[in-house]
Amino acid sequence: MKRPAVFFDRDGVLNEDSGYVYEVTKLKWIDGAREAVRAANDAGYFVFVVTNQSGVARGFYEETHVEALHKAMIDDLANIGAHIDAFEYCPYHPEAVIERYRRVSHRRKPAPGMIIDLLERFPVDVGRSILIGDKPTDLEAARAAGIKGYLFPGDNLQHFLRSVLWDLNKA
Repeated sequence: MKRPAVFFDRDGVLNEDSGYVYEVTKLKWIDGAREAVRAANDAGYFVFVVTNQSGVARGFYEETHVEALHKAMIDDLANIGAHIDAFEYCPYHPEAVIERYRRVSHRRKPAPGMIIDLLERFPVDVGRSILIGDKPTDLEAARAAGIKGYLFPGDNLQHFLRSVLWDLNKA
């Protein structure tokens, strides 16, 4: 049975973007972010995170740091009865200082690879799915994957998501 999905960008949408966030102790959720994830769960949507993590390619941190931060997010969300169905991240960058990460990747937004990979792994109703990002490249990736993208203006993510879902359900 296919279900719609909400694809969230991470830095600047779920958590404050203070520049290459990778330390669990520096994770600061955007207002209403945890509640937005729970609202999407409660509405029957898959919840996915798609995030470029060029800090790995730039040598600022390791992939293990990204995975530890995602685990901390999962644990924190569980405390309020919320969950993320899958995280996808792209550690590659064409100008990486670490050679094994230096390449153009179909997974790096604005390319749609992370979204496409999730669409292939999960029974997603593409026509009713959305992406919420904070940069034009997020919206480009959504469009290239055939889903509607929304630019999060900041403030409270739960309020923003509820208004988007309300508008979609009216249509």
